[in-house]
Amino acid sequence: MLPWFWLWAPHVHWPFSGDVAQDIAPDTRWFFNAIPPEAGVGPIEQKIFEAHSYGRQLGMLTAVLLDLADRSAPPEDAEAQQRLAGLKTMCQEIEHIKAQHGEALAAAAATALRRLQAHDPAALREVLTRFSNP
Repeated sequence: MLPWFWLWAPHVHWPFSGDVAQDIAPDTRWFFNAIPPEAGVGPIEQKIFEAHSYGRQLGMLTAVLLDLADRSAPPEDAEAQQRLAGLKTMCQEIEHIKAQHGEALAAAAATALRRLQAHDPAALREVLTRFSNP
């Protein structure tokens, strides 16, 4: 192709063709903007959520509640006793899931370290030195 042909080369873009730019970052503003004014201020709620997720907040509240429940007398109501037992079971299941995730993460890290050892032993020593001396 001769260099001056670009002057006559047409650039036709049919529908759904041509350059594409896509932002794949999740947009969660719809959730925080949907908070009614009497329930809170959406931007403040979003900043709080980004600093401390709902799971972290609920986990702290649950830990305090269970500690208080263990220190005091058990509830007299059978339904309340059942709910307290359910809450304890739920907390145990959550801790089990967290432990499984930690084990999977440790296995993935060990696999990555073995691959690094096979590929570049000096880089492995550098990584281990960096993490062994905090």
